Amino acid sequence: MPFPVRIGIFGIGLDTYWPQFPGLKSRLEGYLAEAAAKLARLGVEIVNLGLIDSPPKAFEAGHRFRREDVDLIFLHVTTYALSSTVLPVVQRARVPVIILNLSPEPAIDYAGFNRMEDRAAMTGEWLAHCSACPVPEIANVFNRARIPFVQITGQLRDDPECWAEIDAWIEAARVASVMAHNRLGLMGHYYGGMLDIYSDLTQQCAHFGGHMEIVEVDELAALRREVAPGEIAARVALFRETFDVQPDCSQAELERAARTSVALDRLVSAHDLGSLAYYYMGAGNAENEDAISSIIAGNSLLTARGIPVAGEYEVKNAQAMKIMDSFGAGGSFTEYYAMDWNEDVVLMGHDGPGHIGIAEGKTRMRPLEVFHGKVGRGLSVEMSVRHGPVTLLSVVQTADGRLNFLVAEGESVPGPILEIGNTNSRYKFSIGARRFVNEWNIHGPAHHCAVGVGHIAAKIDKLGQLLQMETVRVC
Repeated sequence: MPFPVRIGIFGIGLDTYWPQFPGLKSRLEGYLAEAAAKLARLGVEIVNLGLIDSPPKAFEAGHRFRREDVDLIFLHVTTYALSSTVLPVVQRARVPVIILNLSPEPAIDYAGFNRMEDRAAMTGEWLAHCSACPVPEIANVFNRARIPFVQITGQLRDDPECWAEIDAWIEAARVASVMAHNRLGLMGHYYGGMLDIYSDLTQQCAHFGGHMEIVEVDELAALRREVAPGEIAARVALFRETFDVQPDCSQAELERAARTSVALDRLVSAHDLGSLAYYYMGAGNAENEDAISSIIAGNSLLTARGIPVAGEYEVKNAQAMKIMDSFGAGGSFTEYYAMDWNEDVVLMGHDGPGHIGIAEGKTRMRPLEVFHGKVGRGLSVEMSVRHGPVTLLSVVQTADGRLNFLVAEGESVPGPILEIGNTNSRYKFSIGARRFVNEWNIHGPAHHCAVGVGHIAAKIDKLGQLLQMETVRVC
């Protein structure tokens, strides 16, 4: 990743304590180093400024975090400290802050503590366990300074619940960084008449960051002309390896899709795209129509490679798919289209590309004589999302023009699907199909959404907090 997420961390203390209580500072620095080490992971750079124990150091720390371009700050409260050693740091840094109130041990050894004969040493030992003490003071000052914050209370060691929460915040910060640097390609135009999917591109950039790159269908058609026969043969071989290619897929259609797939890869590389939204109806330009009607297989490969592709020029859903994929959940283009009242499930799917990386079994490739509501005919993909926990995500544009997240957790369950060359899955929800549909619709999402594997609503909520976007959870 060219722009890794940078996580800042600092501890706090009071410089008056150090000469009074020998060994206390080094002990607290050890706790801080332990916490910082647990934050480190692939794709994340840790900026550890050590113990900040005086207002002058606080001012310098704030400037340092600004220079280091951190995305998120963890404030590790190791002992009592003055709030004046905290406020300047986060005021200057101007990034989200999470207060870590982490006890070094499950409990103080009361008997051992009370056997200590040196009262000063007893106070030093108490201060080494005093992480909870200044948190109300810090919260009071942050609230009065209108600085949003999150607090996590737990143990430095052997506290899976606490560290799962911390890990989720780091994941959310990493995804926010991905979105801030993502280049979303826009090729073609909206599907005419789908008013719900029209979106303000400037608002997308304002909420997520990133860049919108306008690309032409003509460029894809031109790139198709340059694909060599050997490249086509290699891509057909990849199709046969990746997909369950059905016997009625003709060699000519496989080669047509392969040519487009190779050209798509070049288009994505030329514009450094991290995601793509496309749709093209076409009117009299045979090369463009040929490219668009043979695009599904190539777009499915891109989606599985971490470059999600949304059909029908659904920009909001391209963003949702990128978020889901960046969380490692997949993110496949879908919509619900029917309900099975006998089994209390919602049937969901869509034509066009699917995320074959989250498929139940091998994705089938089938020929279609007509792409319903779209130009041409050709090869399509048919898959179900892997059975087990799933999360649905929609990026919703509200009446006042803002964007928010709409999420739901459910289960992909086995059962009969429609074998029509599209993605198709059956989903159960804890609140039942009827209530799910009603509560999902009331928030006014577009009819498309992204589906990924696993339950990650809590992570999406944290991403929303980092981006200052409301997250509504249906179930």
